[in-house]
Amino acid sequence: MRVIITAGGTGGHIYPALAIIDKIKEMEPQSEFLYIGTHNRMESEIVPARGISYMPIEIYGLSTSLKLMARNVKNVFLIEKAIKKCKTAIREFKPDIVIGVGGYVTYPVIKAAKSLGIKTFVHEQNSIPGKANLALHKHVDLYGVSFEDSLKYFKKYRAILTGNPCSEEALKAKKISKEQYGLTKNKKSVLIFNGSLGSTTMNKQMLAYLQNIEDENYEVLYITGKTSYESFSQNHFSKNVHIVSYVDHLCGLMKDMDLIVSRAGASSVAEITSLAIPTIFIPSPYVANNHQYYNALSIVNAKAGWMIEENKLTGDLLKEKIHHLLEDEEQLKEMKKNLKALSVDDSATRIYEEIIKLMNE
Repeated sequence: MRVIITAGGTGGHIYPALAIIDKIKEMEPQSEFLYIGTHNRMESEIVPARGISYMPIEIYGLSTSLKLMARNVKNVFLIEKAIKKCKTAIREFKPDIVIGVGGYVTYPVIKAAKSLGIKTFVHEQNSIPGKANLALHKHVDLYGVSFEDSLKYFKKYRAILTGNPCSEEALKAKKISKEQYGLTKNKKSVLIFNGSLGSTTMNKQMLAYLQNIEDENYEVLYITGKTSYESFSQNHFSKNVHIVSYVDHLCGLMKDMDLIVSRAGASSVAEITSLAIPTIFIPSPYVANNHQYYNALSIVNAKAGWMIEENKLTGDLLKEKIHHLLEDEEQLKEMKKNLKALSVDDSATRIYEEIIKLMNE
């Protein structure tokens, strides 16, 4: 199979795209790929490092800020230039299918593919669809969505529930013992993380929380993010608090935890759901369409997790919620059961099967 895939801007788009690539490689090892991404975002480093052919295009997201209006005008010309470049690449590469996995970079790629008669599949990771994905509806043969709630936004278009392909990757991850990070085997453990670079707002409240749990009978591992580790490590915490800047293969460590506190990015939600780990979500309010709130709300509405909005977060409130959950075994069991009911454990496989059907139509 020959595949052009495009996604960019954040790990929430890039890692599901890589999970799809891995599944296609597993099913058809001789497959060839061309990844089209931006020239200056995360994917421009992550993808080539994996040995995947990469073509960068210069394009920027449209903004409502008056300061960036001049860039918006420039971007109109960049989009047209990108479409032409993508058409040339598609003619040369001759893909069997073109797959978009989110981010504004997908727009010219999918539009170019459709204009050349190539089948297109677009995956939506978030509960609230991204602007680029919805704007492409005339050029998409099939949408795959991660949340059942999302299907209502695609009533006029051809869409199916596939789940997020990161969930299947999470299930495959090898378990990592929490003891490697200094935690005690027979004590309950809480894992807290908020992204690779951390969050200033969350870190402030987490500091207040971590400095006030010496009387609790559980342990906490807090992943600060690389930019915040130095300032955090200078504080004195009780022996039940452990601080690290980053954890590689995080899904493996998640498997040895009793409770998680995290943001509600699409990939994190998919991984948590597939692993059925009770979670308190603190959605970032600084993302497009406030989509993390709605990702978390989908879990909360299914009675599969709790949510604290960032503007209501305090150290005392978090301590109260964590204590309550860890002491309530029945609540934890119900959350696990409801998470498994929501989980699509074969998401990447479903996506592979659907694109095969699409190619054969």
